[in-house]
Amino acid sequence: MIYEPWFALSEYKTRLENVQKELNLQGLDALIAFQPETVTWLTGFFTRGYGSFQFALIPSKGEPKVICRDVEEYYLDKTSIYNDRAMWSDSEDPIEVSARAIQSRLGLSGKVGIELTAWPLTVSRYMHLSELLSDFQFVDASNIVKNLRLIKSTAEIAFQKKAGLAAEAGMQAAIDTVGEGVSEREVAAEVCAAMVRAGSDLPGPGVMSSGERAFHLHGGYSDRVLKSGDIVQIETTPNVRHYHARFMRPILVDRATEEQQKVVDTLISVQDKALSEVGPGIAAKIPDKIYRDGILSHGLRKTYTNKTFYSVGLLLQPSGGEALEATKDCSWRFESGMTFHTYVLAKGFGMSETIAITETGYEKLTSFPRQLFLGRQS
Repeated sequence: MIYEPWFALSEYKTRLENVQKELNLQGLDALIAFQPETVTWLTGFFTRGYGSFQFALIPSKGEPKVICRDVEEYYLDKTSIYNDRAMWSDSEDPIEVSARAIQSRLGLSGKVGIELTAWPLTVSRYMHLSELLSDFQFVDASNIVKNLRLIKSTAEIAFQKKAGLAAEAGMQAAIDTVGEGVSEREVAAEVCAAMVRAGSDLPGPGVMSSGERAFHLHGGYSDRVLKSGDIVQIETTPNVRHYHARFMRPILVDRATEEQQKVVDTLISVQDKALSEVGPGIAAKIPDKIYRDGILSHGLRKTYTNKTFYSVGLLLQPSGGEALEATKDCSWRFESGMTFHTYVLAKGFGMSETIAITETGYEKLTSFPRQLFLGRQS
């Protein structure tokens, strides 16, 4: 069930210990965690209402305290492994309630880390909180949990593997539905239904577009009706316990030309070569360069500026990815337990996978034939 703790108590305790170890190393009395993923990852607390004002107070010693809207108490009881809380009602100022809750745990002053990059922490909210806690020193600690979350546990990757199965169900539904005279909306409906039935907590479908929009990333479905010769660019993006896995495959309405087939074959070849270099300790810029050089050397694009890998895991909307990305100037290395969406795009076609870095290399969390698919024939 989604409304119960998603992991063993020991896993949550280890996460808290690692965060508190970092707080003590940085000389911080606590972390105020506003990013919804941080709250859920550390405390277990999950509600669909995470967009309302809420956060977790993580002291350098002791158990966390959750501050949230009072109507979320049922979900707090069901999902959080910690009991300490403060709740605000719609007739109260949540910032004032929060300031009192922080002082009740930390006293009237202290040096506190805060997730300044968290989207729920607006400028006005931060300014109001700072005014009410004027004797506190706030420092940006956005990266503490963000970096710890990059290495997934076996249990986290298990959720991503289940999401991968839902992604495959969604892609098969797209292939079975795409055809001349079918609307993008109808394809999206079948994809979403298939993924939800296969275990996804959200329907998606992710990137989906056709016609000229297939040549531009991040298109969404519309009322457009598919025509013969259309490329349908689709990426299925389901999640299980909001842990994500995703992949892209190209679908053509009608038959492929020799040139189109050659483009897709080249994308697959370039991706195979790049992935053959992926493993623990390997600099991310090595496979990234293989992607870029491969696409440019084959003349498939004049420039190749987009990232080639980005970390995925626990993502709550509007988050679309984690902090780690591979670009031509990146300096980080792959580590066992990291999980990535890795993709390559050219001439309206996209090919991608979600992978997990292992002790010896990597494994695919999405396993679907890599080829140019043809939709239903009229």
